[in-house]
Amino acid sequence: MLSNPEDTIYLRALEPEDLDFIEQVENDSQYWHLSGTQKPFSRYILKQYLAESHRDIYEVKQLRLVISLKADKNIGLLDFYDFDPQNRRVALGVIIFDPKYRQSGYAYTAVKQACEFAQEHLKVHQIYAGILADNHPSIQLFEKLNFKRTGVQKDWVLCQGTFKDQYLYQLINHVY
Repeated sequence: MLSNPEDTIYLRALEPEDLDFIEQVENDSQYWHLSGTQKPFSRYILKQYLAESHRDIYEVKQLRLVISLKADKNIGLLDFYDFDPQNRRVALGVIIFDPKYRQSGYAYTAVKQACEFAQEHLKVHQIYAGILADNHPSIQLFEKLNFKRTGVQKDWVLCQGTFKDQYLYQLINHVY
């Protein structure tokens, strides 16, 4: 692994060639509680999703980007969703899928790049994320990027038979 994630990763649009990677991530049931997924996606449905992924965020209110190493290896996904241009806010989710790339600065770099993109190109006033209360690495990541915990949703996510709290984190940009 290279020493500086800022020099080694980039965010890019989805491509048809990402089908196998998207299928692997979306159909890994250990993460379904994070997205509300309840069953696997077929390759057919995922192909349709990829075919439509070019649609504008202003139209579909979401944008998925691949977190890729400069060596063209996909290591994760970053999602903008619930985009609200009127109120200038967007939700953000991130996953580094391969555990060997976690807690190595890649998610930090990806989220930092995503925040810069959202503020510069989408002109959002705030970016927010829901993070499970027991997901300490994600909490540390978002706090390191100056997101502030502004709320708690009690018993929000059912995960393996247990209800978990979810924290609301916000990054509010006061410069406009």
